[in-house]
Amino acid sequence: MSPMDKMWASFVAIGLMAGASFLISYARNRTKGFLRIILSVIAFLMFVPILLYMVVSIL
Repeated sequence: MSPMDKMWASFVAIGLMAGASFLISYARNRTKGFLRIILSVIAFLMFVPILLYMVVSIL
């Protein structure tokens, strides 16, 4: 994998991390009930591709 591809993979991971962080903060501060659970699960599931992109950018 070229260094530029690794750079883009790390940018995607950073962007997904920022999105997940915003989503979990919004869910905890602004929502209640079932919507809070759904947003938290979505934010948690975003960590699977984050982990994959992180590993790709390191190797």
